[in-house]
This record gives sequence, C-alpha cells and structure tokens, in this order.
Amino acid sequence: MLQSGEASWYSATFQGHLTANGERYDGGALTAAHRTLPLGSYVRVSSLATGKSVVVRINDRGPYIKHRIIDLSYAAAKTLGLTDARSMQVRIERVESTANTQTESDGGGILTTGNGSR
Repeated sequence: MLQSGEASWYSATFQGHLTANGERYDGGALTAAHRTLPLGSYVRVSSLATGKSVVVRINDRGPYIKHRIIDLSYAAAKTLGLTDARSMQVRIERVESTANTQTESDGGGILTTGNGSR
C-alpha cells in the first residue's frame, strides 16, 4: 500500500486524550491517525520536501480535515521537520512490523525506531 498526500500533526491540546484504540495520546510516541488503515499497523512516512522518514504505529482515526491523509504525533512530526509548518506533503507506505525496521531521519546519524516509545 502506497499513498501520497498531506500530513499534519496533533497539537499539544490532545495530550492525554483517548485515541481510537483506547490508548491515551502521547506526543512523545511515534504514532499516527489514519482513516482506514487497521489500528496497530505500521507505516513509513516520508517527507517529499526533506527526504526524512519515520515509522509510526496507527493508533487513532483521522485526520478530519479534507485532503489530509495522516495526522502524526508531535515526535513523528518533529522527526520529519514538520513542526515548523501546519502540514507537509508525504508518502506513506505500510510496513509489516518494526522489529527490524530503522529509519535514518537525516544524514546526521539520528536513528528512530517505530517502537512507539521515546
């Protein structure tokens, strides 16, 4: 599954709110909201502008703004360089699991894993 479109991120006002799978939103976790992907699935989100990518776990539904395809946690948005803007063009690709998945967020050696914790 490959999808391209606009990504946005959760504001701090959502911290602690319940997500669709019953978890509390944690801005420090690598999670995201998608309208149709199964809860608990993982996707690699790649910025078309910066070339950075991150693997996130889908734990919520949304976004509810037309033309947006994914809402990212603060941590995921920061990894992509999205926190300085309201939205960004991205490509999302479903990945099987994050057991062996690591993504380099930039050429500077910063590695992130999709294990949902920081």
